[in-house]
Amino acid sequence: MKRLILILMLMASPLMAVQPDEVLDDPALEARARDISTGLRCLVCRNESIDESNAELARDLRILLRERLVAGDTDQEAVDFIVDRYGEYVLLKPTTTGANLMLWLAGPIMLLIAAAVGWSFLRKRAQHHATDKPDALSAEEQERLREILKD
Repeated sequence: MKRLILILMLMASPLMAVQPDEVLDDPALEARARDISTGLRCLVCRNESIDESNAELARDLRILLRERLVAGDTDQEAVDFIVDRYGEYVLLKPTTTGANLMLWLAGPIMLLIAAAVGWSFLRKRAQHHATDKPDALSAEEQERLREILKD
């Protein structure tokens, strides 16, 4: 039973999709390629890195990345080349500059606006209820209330 659980746990863990024919001969370049590819998104699988994805496009991106590193590009130059070709969406962790800054700040700003609207609504409601006093009972209503309470 323990072996079955161990086998199932190993099968459930994410496996690297890098094929043996993609691996570079130079271990240092391969380590750099693996490090960079964990930060690049597979455009088919959405939230998987190209290192984990089995999609053909992810394979093409892994090969392209390794070609750029073999050609002598620095890590940043290789990433910039891929971003220029496929757009900033290819980054698993997008930058916080330009138009993305608006997206990063939109959530907290909307939360603050919602909190301000809710606070002002509750404040106005409390003020309205504090000034709203019920009308006094007429003499007939008071008499009727006494009769009801006697029963």
